[in-house]
Amino acid sequence: METVIVLSWAILLLIFFFFLRVAWVTISCYYLSPCRIRLAMSKQGVHGPKARFLVGNLPEIASLVAKTTSSDMESVDHDIVGRLLPHYVLWSKIYGKRFVYWYGSEPRLCLTDTDMIKEFLSSKHVQSSGKSWMQQQGTKNFIGQGVLMANGSNWFHQRHVVAPAFIGEKLKGHLGYMVECTKKTIAVLHDTIKSGAKEVEIGEYMTRLTGDIISRTEFDTSYEKGKKIFELLTRMQSFTAKSSRYLWIPGSRFFPSKFRGEIKSLKIEVEKLLMEIIESRKDGVEIGRSSSYGKGLLGMLLAEAQKKSEGFSYSLQLVMDECKTFFFAGHETSALLLTWTVMLLATNPSWQEKARAEVREVCGDETPMPEQISKLNWLHRIINESLRLYPPASLLPRMAFEDIKLGDLHIPKGLSIWIPVLAIHHDEEIWGKDANEFNPERFAAKSFAMTRNFLPFASGPRNCVGQAYAMMEAKIVLAMLLTNFKFTISKNYRHAPVNVLTLRPKYGVPVYLEPFC
Repeated sequence: METVIVLSWAILLLIFFFFLRVAWVTISCYYLSPCRIRLAMSKQGVHGPKARFLVGNLPEIASLVAKTTSSDMESVDHDIVGRLLPHYVLWSKIYGKRFVYWYGSEPRLCLTDTDMIKEFLSSKHVQSSGKSWMQQQGTKNFIGQGVLMANGSNWFHQRHVVAPAFIGEKLKGHLGYMVECTKKTIAVLHDTIKSGAKEVEIGEYMTRLTGDIISRTEFDTSYEKGKKIFELLTRMQSFTAKSSRYLWIPGSRFFPSKFRGEIKSLKIEVEKLLMEIIESRKDGVEIGRSSSYGKGLLGMLLAEAQKKSEGFSYSLQLVMDECKTFFFAGHETSALLLTWTVMLLATNPSWQEKARAEVREVCGDETPMPEQISKLNWLHRIINESLRLYPPASLLPRMAFEDIKLGDLHIPKGLSIWIPVLAIHHDEEIWGKDANEFNPERFAAKSFAMTRNFLPFASGPRNCVGQAYAMMEAKIVLAMLLTNFKFTISKNYRHAPVNVLTLRPKYGVPVYLEPFC
């Protein structure tokens, strides 16, 4: 009997200490730590809008964004910062370009000083900063712990594994697939026009094309096999964006939710499809049909997963997380880059003709070759200008994992640095009075090298691992489109950029295509 009583008391004590710890962590996370950070920044003269307990400034942000994006823009106007980041416009006028606001209980320092941004994103702080808990939780079921969301030593190892898939000879080896896939898309566009279609929504074709390319180059499969994965990830993207709005509620990730239920269901479907591809690749090696897991990213990941290591090693789940990351990043962002660039060329016919003349001069009637791509200077500048005006990732957040010194600022542990890439790319003090105009010529100046002011692929060691891949793909696709079609914007086009994790045209980009005989 005494033993039962002692055990009962022991269990009660364990429960008591468990709830005590939960209470302490909750109070520390949602009250004490925010107070510490607010005081530290206030002492340095950095202020911001008054925040409400738990929700922070989320209601105000949601209200402002809903108001500015509720209607379409009256014309094709590239002045879109006020539409997509109205809270930045409002608060920067009141508090200056350095201010602290609260995304739920997560404090975020808005930082636009490009010298300080470069220092923060440099190798100096690569281990002491990274993705916050809230970011990781928000995308846990979407892209998991892939390289995009990894931190510290895990990020270092993952980056080391995936980087070779997107550089050097590997990159050159992808060119044939990129050309082949683009030819197929062009043939489909020709057939569509011959069938009597007056316009095409170019975004749909670019989405299918980039999906086909990433499927063939990195996963050694066809777009038809990857199509279902892309569709599921697109749905997950929308649900993830909606679900993330509620992460500020303590313990919310443990509560049943329509959004989280849908996301988990989609996650199961995506990973089932990925497992079919992975098992097929593994079976090929095991029965001797193939001597390797493949030359693309998936093959490299599977080869890495077979290595036995005492430290970091790839699990099957992490392989799938990396696959989801690059299916999404290598597909969605590339499709958006091409879609926005076609829109810009369709509304700027003189630049379209300039690009077409250059492609014909460099490539003639042939498809682009590796040595020719580097000579397409005006096309390169047009792509950069598209990335400046419509960067797929309009925000770049990083959290400080320890106290750091950044210029004249002391950044306390737990403070997120919020880099509004879109606002920096449209800043008249940086780019001049024509900052909201399409002018690729600005990139002809050496002063605008890929450094402080241009951040479509981030900067420093954690920059986009696939940027060289994305640029080569964009040049090939656009060069081939330019030599096959003349395109003008449709009268049905409605200019309405929106943010759903990425910056996209709300209604797509319908264009009129005129084939060259």
